[in-house]
Amino acid sequence: MSQFKFLNDMNNLLNLDGELKNQSKPRWQRKMESSMNGSVNASKLSVSYNNSFMTAMSGTSMTTGNKTPNKSTIDVSCSKKKTPNDKKSPGRKTPTRGGNVINNNGSKTPSGGDRFIPNRVATNFELGHYLMKQEQQKTDGNENSTDNNQKSPSNKVRALSEAMHGMDISKKRILTYQTKAPAAPESHINPLRVVYSVKTPSSSKSGTRFIPTNPERILDAPDILNDYYLNLLDWSSANIVTVALGTSVYLWNAESGNVEILFEKEANDHACSLEWIQEGHILAVGTNNGNVELWDCSKMRRLRIMTGHSARVGALAWNSYVVSSGSRDGSIIHHDVRQRDHLVSTLNGHSQEVCGLKWSPDLKYLASGGNDNLVNIWGAESGSNMTGSAPIHVLNDHQAAVRALAWCPWQSNILASGGGTADRCIKFWNVSNGTCANSVDTNSQVCSLLFSKNYKELISAHGYANNQLTIWKYPSMIKQADLTGHSQRVLQLAMSPDGSTVMSAGADETLRLWNCFAPDPHFDKKKITKTEKTSFLLKQSIR
Repeated sequence: MSQFKFLNDMNNLLNLDGELKNQSKPRWQRKMESSMNGSVNASKLSVSYNNSFMTAMSGTSMTTGNKTPNKSTIDVSCSKKKTPNDKKSPGRKTPTRGGNVINNNGSKTPSGGDRFIPNRVATNFELGHYLMKQEQQKTDGNENSTDNNQKSPSNKVRALSEAMHGMDISKKRILTYQTKAPAAPESHINPLRVVYSVKTPSSSKSGTRFIPTNPERILDAPDILNDYYLNLLDWSSANIVTVALGTSVYLWNAESGNVEILFEKEANDHACSLEWIQEGHILAVGTNNGNVELWDCSKMRRLRIMTGHSARVGALAWNSYVVSSGSRDGSIIHHDVRQRDHLVSTLNGHSQEVCGLKWSPDLKYLASGGNDNLVNIWGAESGSNMTGSAPIHVLNDHQAAVRALAWCPWQSNILASGGGTADRCIKFWNVSNGTCANSVDTNSQVCSLLFSKNYKELISAHGYANNQLTIWKYPSMIKQADLTGHSQRVLQLAMSPDGSTVMSAGADETLRLWNCFAPDPHFDKKKITKTEKTSFLLKQSIR
């Protein structure tokens, strides 16, 4: 009787349409409706709740008190409210089988996506996970110690390869990309093209130009004397190269390639220095017995012999009609080739052999370098092509013999000097006040120096260990290129009349021509002004 009364009371509480009366909703139902933002159909939820509740009550023994239904036994069916004009959000797209997506407006958009995001369909995550675990086991070093029954990596690889139908997993990609990078438009210019392009093996980048690092031509120079203190190579304004080989002096025409022998000395005599006059075919030759000879190379005959030194003449320098000679006896003599008595002045500023001698471009200074590690600067007398009897500057910063001397063509007061093996430095001097403007350690013996006529650069010749020619940017002295090829030290340097080519003479008995200063037709550069030199008729003056 009591059970029937309880069910009757429950029927009065429950509405047959499925809505609860006089009772609030359970807490779990309110939370679900709140989380779904009011999108749950309340009527359907109530019906589902009523049916579930009645089913639970019919199979459960009742007690005197009301019992809250177990949430786990309640089946709640939720659905969204739909309106007749329900549409998808504008930002959502539906993929299709063709690899494209369809927008709401019906248009197709390519599905390439970001090319740096891997394609998940083509990615083998199982293989990637296995390779990562295998690498981790190798790193830890516990594969063989932790589990004796574990298969070796080779067995694992074999088993996995068999499972993958014989594919070699070492050649499989873990990550794959759907599309390749799009090609750049035709008008695009890559600013890093030069950086990542293949470097030309026969050239070196120097600022805005390329310097060929291979010689343009190699000539044989047998029996050239391997003597640091001699000057055995020179290039004339008429494009004729002269070189002393053994006891002979040769002439090489750079235009035609013809080679002629100028003279050959006796066994106990040989040429120690060669110097062309600034303009013409007259060659001054310093000999081992202390004489200075003048030769007319257009007629292949000797014009005169000038004496005055007691030892070999290893350095020569022309100043119009005056030729200056430096000797092992430490003296410098000015010879006036117009006079019968040619010896007009003697300079005594060195205690050992004079091995370097150069006039400045404006012919105001004469620089001399000696085996006593000194560089002397001699000032020209007013209205004369000779110097005073005492040096105006004595530069003693070098720690070895100084034979390499070069005047800057566009700064006539700047002198570059190079020291021997114990010094290895290139120093720059301001002869106006006698100060050292800069010093660079080359880590090698400096045998010769030349300033470029076409660029603000300097080339130096070196000995052990690389036997190279080095091109420097002036005045920063940043190394631009090394020209290698000589197997022994580079003794001499000479420059072509146009300043484009440098010839080097090495102790390996070769002459090499380097086209390292060729003018760039696309490079707008100011021309270096040359000092006008006095012209004269030497043939009528020599006696």
